[in-house]
Amino acid sequence: MKVFVTGADGFIGSHLTEKLVKEGHKVKALSQYNSFGFNGWLETIPKEILNEIEIVNGDIRDCHFIRNVSKDQDTIFHLAALIAIPFSYVAPNSYIETNITGTLNVLEAAKLHNISQVIHTSTSEVYGTADYVPINEAHPLKGQSPYSASKIGADQIAYSYYSSFEAPVSIIRPFNTYGPRQSARAVIPTIISQIAAGNEMIKLGSLTPTRDFNFVEDTVNGFFSALGKEQSFGEVINVGSGFEISIKKLVEAIAESMGKKVTVEEDQQRLRPKKSEVERLLACNKKAKEILDWSPKYAGREGLIQGLGITADWFQQPENLQRYKTDKYNI
Repeated sequence: MKVFVTGADGFIGSHLTEKLVKEGHKVKALSQYNSFGFNGWLETIPKEILNEIEIVNGDIRDCHFIRNVSKDQDTIFHLAALIAIPFSYVAPNSYIETNITGTLNVLEAAKLHNISQVIHTSTSEVYGTADYVPINEAHPLKGQSPYSASKIGADQIAYSYYSSFEAPVSIIRPFNTYGPRQSARAVIPTIISQIAAGNEMIKLGSLTPTRDFNFVEDTVNGFFSALGKEQSFGEVINVGSGFEISIKKLVEAIAESMGKKVTVEEDQQRLRPKKSEVERLLACNKKAKEILDWSPKYAGREGLIQGLGITADWFQQPENLQRYKTDKYNI
């Protein structure tokens, strides 16, 4: 199958691209244009896989570009997005242009070219602080940050193309994904990279929120399981582990798995505005099991510890750790 992956240069996108190639698909990968010719995490995958990928450089916000590069494709996995929540407070318009307009561009291109399926990426942040748990797909949506509001808008645009034009759109809603290659704007790489750099005092934001962490292999398998599944058209499907842990307990688990003792200092600049913090997320993944035949391999506390071990091992490799500025907070 000819598959176009937007956001292929990112964390989840690079892992998904790698799996698609291994499964025998012909992949065209969109990497955001820059003058350095840098293709993000795609540059770190094995050469024998990289050589099988057609990399195109461009911008998801350019409708003409997206129409041209998506021609003759069978399926689009749409992962391109701005995702750093703190930066959405600083530059909200860029999130609207990238996440909403970018999604519109993909849908219009798919409509024009009669593409067989668009698998659109949502996020658990659209739920805001849980009204009830586990959170199923009928849970109310709350834009507690400009980022989450932009993703709600993108999801609704995607659904509108299904309901208005019978577009073959599947909406996959991953909960907090972690694993090798993740940026330090996320909490698990923040903790691991600081410990790996030898810090005994690590800086974090709020320790009370709980999250449902999903190892990247499970998230990628969730996306892959949607490929060719017509019963997923017009559906929003959670991909989450079904296990929650507080950030405080998470720090303890990571430190234990790395054989270190650490203390935590609250860093004010890492705190979200009070009403913007999402206090609790816990996925109901029943729908994913029913429609996608998907279930998490790294489930429960035991699965989390296993995934954290793999992630910590990757970060502790010098060639990987040197990519991270552990002494600096990047929003």
